[in-house]
Amino acid sequence: MTDKARVQVIFYSMYGHIYRMAEAVIEGARTVPGVEAGLFQVPELAPPDVLEKSGAAAARKAFAHVPFAKVDQMGEADAVIFGTPTRFGNMCAQMRNFMDQAGGLWMKGALIGKAGSVFTSSATQHGGQETTITSFHTTLLHLGMVIVGVPYSEQRQMTMAEISGGSPYGASTIAGGDGSRLPSENELAIARFQGKHVAEIAKKLKGVT
Repeated sequence: MTDKARVQVIFYSMYGHIYRMAEAVIEGARTVPGVEAGLFQVPELAPPDVLEKSGAAAARKAFAHVPFAKVDQMGEADAVIFGTPTRFGNMCAQMRNFMDQAGGLWMKGALIGKAGSVFTSSATQHGGQETTITSFHTTLLHLGMVIVGVPYSEQRQMTMAEISGGSPYGASTIAGGDGSRLPSENELAIARFQGKHVAEIAKKLKGVT
């Protein structure tokens, strides 16, 4: 087969942290020859006045140009990499709402055998990053996807020289209690690795040379 493997990066971001990580993930995916990668966001559920009061409305302008994902489009992908902030140790409501609409894809088995991967962010160093990713995996397993994480060949997840996100489950960043901390270069590098790693596996699953 000579056609390209298709990778979709689908994210929700409120203040831009996950968006920055998503940019790094797709950058990594696009370094793999024979891969076509697209970036999409899931729709907002919070009312405009709530976003305005929280300061999220201004932050979201940075990625307003990113097209919204449609649930059915996942059936066209060979791999989907999901980005979600943590909400009490789970994916955010916006992503949950998006995934809950995938019943049609589940019925058709449209995602069986395709690569699925997750990255996340939290306010604090131990704020549920791992549980958010691993609980997201449950949904991907129900859809029949092949779970892909970040192997320890990406040794930046083992750094002790700084506070950093990143685990064998997926890339992650720490936003800080007030959201002022942006993804570090170490965290972005792990995100790039994840994008590249998933893209390479998608190629193998599809048989693209």
